[in-house]
Amino acid sequence: MVNKSVNVGIVGTGLYIPEGRMTAKEIADATNGVWTEEGIISKLGIIEKSIPSIKDGTQEMGVNAGLDVLNRTGIDPKEIDLVICMGEEWKEYPLTTSGIYIQEKIGAVNAWAIDVQQRCCSTVAAMKIAKDMMIADDNINTVMIVGGYRNGDFVDYTDKSMSMMYNLSAGGGAIILKKNYNKNLLLGTHIMTDGSLARDVGVKYGGTVNPITTENLDKAYKSLMIFDEKHMKDRLNEVSMKNWMHCIDEAFKKSRIPKKELDYLAVLHFKYSMHKHMLELLNLREDQSIYLSHYGHMGQIDQILSLHLALDKGKIKDGAVISMIAAGIGYAWAANVIKWGEI
Repeated sequence: MVNKSVNVGIVGTGLYIPEGRMTAKEIADATNGVWTEEGIISKLGIIEKSIPSIKDGTQEMGVNAGLDVLNRTGIDPKEIDLVICMGEEWKEYPLTTSGIYIQEKIGAVNAWAIDVQQRCCSTVAAMKIAKDMMIADDNINTVMIVGGYRNGDFVDYTDKSMSMMYNLSAGGGAIILKKNYNKNLLLGTHIMTDGSLARDVGVKYGGTVNPITTENLDKAYKSLMIFDEKHMKDRLNEVSMKNWMHCIDEAFKKSRIPKKELDYLAVLHFKYSMHKHMLELLNLREDQSIYLSHYGHMGQIDQILSLHLALDKGKIKDGAVISMIAAGIGYAWAANVIKWGEI
């Protein structure tokens, strides 16, 4: 029987951000003059972004973030019952399970692990999955959600249609949830997906349809692209903001908290005009969010990064209501609600 009296709270967050940086000027130069440095900063909202070194594999960045959250929270890795990896599929070795690798490296010997994927919505989705599993399973009390991201490796800056992904960066993030923690509660979550966009974006070469060959090798590793640009842009213009607002509305309804009580928005990085428009729709000031112009878009790490930075900067006090929002290629939209502080 499901115990609906159970609460699930956030114990803490961890990060790993590579030391390498790519500046707005370097991005502009990589477009061969199609974009200017000023345009990259003012329109795309990128001052600089993190880029990985050869040692910054997707799984390894997840390990580093996992170790960071253990260090920050003082949680014994042996306490962890479940590791949910939300890290990306572009990783050190295809067909290895990232969560199991991370579990081993952080010493979570009593846990079991699983990978989940919903592109940049993966963290919000993993948090919902973790909460639901903790409520349903008496044996799951502490969950680490963890992973790394470096999909920016695939970006071809000379592809004009890819400007929406020039911000892709690299990093690792981790968050620990605990059953009946009685503070920092994860409340309602709402997720939507639209399958009509499922094949509009992807990596063209390297799968079973277009295997990497000697003929396509030079372009295969820069082949993240928009397959159907018109359909994707038309469809997103039609439904994207509406779907985001619906997810936020539903997450607040499930949480039984009025949306007007929202204090902080942990939001992914996208172009500045859209960020500002979203804050206006939610009646939020700019200081009630953090625009990740010095980090770029770390995919599903963004929500953890934003929460982590906001806590460090004192933007989140006890009693604050937080919403994490995300969108992922495919296409998915998600939002949750968190009530910070003691119950």
